[in-house]
Amino acid sequence: MRIYLVGYMGCGKSTIGRKVADIMSFSFVDLDKFIEERNFKSVPAIFAEEGESAFREKEKSALLEVSQFEDVVIGTGGGAPCFFENMNFMNANGVTIYIAPETEVLATRLLNSKTERPLIAGKKRAELIDFINQALIVRAPFYEKATIIIRDQQDLDPQFVVNEIQLLGLNG
Repeated sequence: MRIYLVGYMGCGKSTIGRKVADIMSFSFVDLDKFIEERNFKSVPAIFAEEGESAFREKEKSALLEVSQFEDVVIGTGGGAPCFFENMNFMNANGVTIYIAPETEVLATRLLNSKTERPLIAGKKRAELIDFINQALIVRAPFYEKATIIIRDQQDLDPQFVVNEIQLLGLNG
C-alpha cells in the first residue's frame, strides 16, 4: 500500500507523514529529500541552476520510482500534484491525502520554519498570506482530487489520519 500526502508547503506532510508511517509500520519517503539524494544537491540549488521545468522532470521521475515501494508513506513536494498528471497517477497507485490547514496557519508555520524556501524568501506576513492564497487558487483543483481531505487541523493528530485510512478500508 502507498499513501501520498499532498498539500501546500508548511502543511505538515513530512511531520505527519513520519508519524503515520511509524503507527502503520510503513517506511516514510520525503520526495524532496529523495530528489536531493539522487541529484547530490538541494531542491533550491536545482531550481537555481537548472530551472523549474528540469526540477519538475526530476520530481516526476522520483515519484515514479518511489511509487514502486510497498507499505510506504510519501510526502510529496507542494507542487508535485500539479504537473504531468501526477495527481491522477498517485490516485491510481495509492491513497492520496490532502492536508489543508487555514492559510494563516500555513503562514505562521512558514515564517517560523528553518527550511530554506526560495519562493517565499523575504516576504512579510501579509505578503505571504496573499502569496499562499494566490498559489492555492492554482493548486487547490489538483489537491482536491485527493481520496481524503483533512481541513483546519492546526495540530494534526497522526492517529486521526490512520483512522481515516482505516475507515475507508484502505489499510491493506
